[in-house]
Amino acid sequence: MTDVIAPENQEGTKATVLRWCKAQGDPIRKDEPLLELETDKVTVEISAPASGELAEILKQPNEEVQPGQVLARLRLMDEQEPASEPARAPAASRPAPQEEAARQPLSPAVRRLLEEHALSASDIAGSGRNGRITAQDVARYLGEMSGKSASAKPDSSARSAAAARIESRVASDARSTRVVHTAIRRRIAEHMAKSVAEAPHVTTLFEADLTRVQAHRARHAAQYERQGTRLTYTAYFVAACARALIAHPQVNATFHEDALELHADANIGVGTALGNEGLIVPVIHGAQNLSLLDIAQRLEQLVSAARAGKLAPQEVRGGTFTLSNHGTSGSLLAAPIVINQPQVAILGVGKIERRVCVVAASGMEAVGIRTMCYLTLTLDHRALDAFQANAFLEHVVNTLEQWPDD
Repeated sequence: MTDVIAPENQEGTKATVLRWCKAQGDPIRKDEPLLELETDKVTVEISAPASGELAEILKQPNEEVQPGQVLARLRLMDEQEPASEPARAPAASRPAPQEEAARQPLSPAVRRLLEEHALSASDIAGSGRNGRITAQDVARYLGEMSGKSASAKPDSSARSAAAARIESRVASDARSTRVVHTAIRRRIAEHMAKSVAEAPHVTTLFEADLTRVQAHRARHAAQYERQGTRLTYTAYFVAACARALIAHPQVNATFHEDALELHADANIGVGTALGNEGLIVPVIHGAQNLSLLDIAQRLEQLVSAARAGKLAPQEVRGGTFTLSNHGTSGSLLAAPIVINQPQVAILGVGKIERRVCVVAASGMEAVGIRTMCYLTLTLDHRALDAFQANAFLEHVVNTLEQWPDD
């Protein structure tokens, strides 16, 4: 027998069992997905440490687990007796491609999509390696189904099965509907409530003129595209924050009861919305050492991985400062934005828009149209005062407003 152990490197983040990929008594091969753990930051897939049989499941779905805890036990396979392969069916009776794809291990992102839309894996043809179903396959299938819905009603039995799967998480009456919280939603709620309870939140507000940033982006967007990267405004905000954090280390810090720990690296987390599932904060490590192109590339990689459910644990750890670009959904101003404890500050970026402003040039004033946005810095008043916060935010604004042509 051998134990299946919860990862030790969770850094104190609570984890719960999300789902088991195998049932007790099932055979399993080494490195085949066995179960998934979910934290407030990332879903972690645990693979089998050896080939054998899942002899005992010790933690059930939604149960909390601690680092190093035993989750299950495997009965090891005799090394002289390799895992038996099921007899291959004659060509005439082999399963359809969809059925073969459905037997492949599914990624967390695919499982979530299937559950969210009450789909069965056997309905979808996989285009991945060995017929594995990808998130793009599910999206394509949903697009095809939505196109057919106008001309044909779905089969009533399929509709009933889908309803049963949805009702497992939903309870409703004539006036309201209750949807059971996912583990990630519960963790977010706990983390946010704890932050507000512990840290006195104060927000300072500046306005930034992004006209030079907009011009720079217009000149270089095509060049970045040729290198396979989208040049977003968020990349500029990350770059400006990285410079300001090194210049004002009190903001790039962790609060402890007896000291303020100042960090040498600007590890900037970027809040990434996951639709109705909540929010996750992947981290760009050592942002002060990266060029704008490097930041844009890393940002695109992390956001794509976050939305596909493929972030690695190390990609959500070690953040020293957080940026929330809430303006991408139309918000002009948000304050306070809850601090990602134990960090001491978080930057909020409002909607970028063209505004009529008073423009000063050569000692003269005139009315002009500029590209503007509001920036807010919400700070932990135990760690920072208005002087340090305003000096940091002024540095960010000046960096953006004086962005060089090259």
